[in-house]
Amino acid sequence: MALEDAQRAVGLVRFLAAERHIDPHRIGVLGFSAGGHLVAAMSTHFKKRLYPAVDAADKESCRPDFAVAIYPGHLSLAANSLGLNPDIHVTGQTPPTFLLQSEDDPVDRVEHSLSYFAALKKAGVPVEMHLYAQGGHAFGLRRTKLPVTGWPQLVETWLGTIGMIPD
Repeated sequence: MALEDAQRAVGLVRFLAAERHIDPHRIGVLGFSAGGHLVAAMSTHFKKRLYPAVDAADKESCRPDFAVAIYPGHLSLAANSLGLNPDIHVTGQTPPTFLLQSEDDPVDRVEHSLSYFAALKKAGVPVEMHLYAQGGHAFGLRRTKLPVTGWPQLVETWLGTIGMIPD
């Protein structure tokens, strides 16, 4: 149901873009942990909605124009495996993606980000990944003494490099 809701949300934002003064070609998604998995699912399951159309908003594309996955989970097959979860089907149409992970994350292992990164590279999708030695899990936007918490500036810079915001 989360993917259905996310597909609907992107379609609604795109449908209402002109009214809200939003560029309909610069709509992205960001998620942390399980939300990072949802970001990958949204980025790879956009050709067909998982629910019956409700209204005109469901005729709009639900493909994000960019994706940011912060310590995503459930993307690798198993511990110490770089095999990608078979539910995630990366293609050349997968949107540009930013990945951020800390190696000492006890919840979402670094393999999740690494396996997704490798699949994106193989498909020719623009991807940027930042891997930090420390940061743990669930640091979110909270500032700490660790370098990993400077990630919002990295995302902003990346968005400029892919043309989503003025650089």
